[in-house]
Amino acid sequence: MSLAPDRLERFARHIVLPEVGGTGQVALAEAHVVLVGCGGIGSPALQYLAAAGIGRLTLIDSDVVDVSNLQRQTIFTPSDVGRAKAEIAAEWVRRFDLGLEVNAIVERVGQGNVAQVLSGAHLVLDGCDNFATRLLVSDACVATGVPLTSAAIGRFQGQVANFAGHLAGQPCYRCFVGDAFDAEDCDTCAADGVLGAMAGMIGTFGAMQAIRVLLGGHAALGDDPQFGKLHLVDGLAPSMRTLSIAKDPSCKGCSGR
Repeated sequence: MSLAPDRLERFARHIVLPEVGGTGQVALAEAHVVLVGCGGIGSPALQYLAAAGIGRLTLIDSDVVDVSNLQRQTIFTPSDVGRAKAEIAAEWVRRFDLGLEVNAIVERVGQGNVAQVLSGAHLVLDGCDNFATRLLVSDACVATGVPLTSAAIGRFQGQVANFAGHLAGQPCYRCFVGDAFDAEDCDTCAADGVLGAMAGMIGTFGAMQAIRVLLGGHAALGDDPQFGKLHLVDGLAPSMRTLSIAKDPSCKGCSGR
């Protein structure tokens, strides 16, 4: 695949980066990313995945826009209230760049559809708001051999990590949180509050880490996919520290790999 002249111009600032280059930009154009959740994390992540020229995007969200979302979910407007987030997000992508392929799935990810919605993905970016879905998606990524970028936020604390539990010796998301959170209950933005700019910071950082993985084998930035590295962001300090997640030999999601 080669880039057309108009695409070369659009992504010129990427291409001049030695860490990306023309080969890296072509890899992004050929990539398929599945975004789970188009809300506080997914909204800014989507904007920068699209801006990076990710060629194919699958957007999954069963929710509709509420007026309270507008404080942080930056692709929506007041006229979108009551409409499906995934569909509006797909419309945003089409307006932003006609050269990208985008598909909206207005469903909640579950056992019955997770394999189908992840089909053909080169990477999944999970920005959903409950542990049951996160663990389900993680297990499906391990089973299908797809890398996972996980991004989450709670008040002024953010977490971003790349996982590749399908690879020998690499942990999965379940290795990190265990089985105790394999349930619907979790803290919510409605109860705890969230600063919009904090959601934007973590969402765009998630996009950065996803791009790092997609460039693997194609550009220098991809030489360090940072699998199993958990980046903890404190928005109040502000500060960031990085932890290494160990593979759990008894993990029911990735043991034996």
